[in-house]
Amino acid sequence: YRLIPLCHPLLLTNVTVEFHIPEKGDFIDVTAIAKGVGKTGFEMEALVAVSVTALTIYDMCKPVDKAMTIEGIHLVRKSGGKSGVYVASP
Repeated sequence: YRLIPLCHPLLLTNVTVEFHIPEKGDFIDVTAIAKGVGKTGFEMEALVAVSVTALTIYDMCKPVDKAMTIEGIHLVRKSGGKSGVYVASP
């Protein structure tokens, strides 16, 4: 709760992080799903999970390739909170 200013702490029940490396790809796709108790959305928790995972992968792989980039971190789907359901355009 101290990582992002004005982002209040939430009661999380589950955070799932997965990553996928395509056979012929030069990237790693990271996704996270955050769930919890309450009427609010948990998108910030999911985005932090993806960001920390990407930074960890970068840290582990930097001896091999210091030119790696982290890009495209975005919200795919959200429910809860004042704004309701959000689904990103493909």
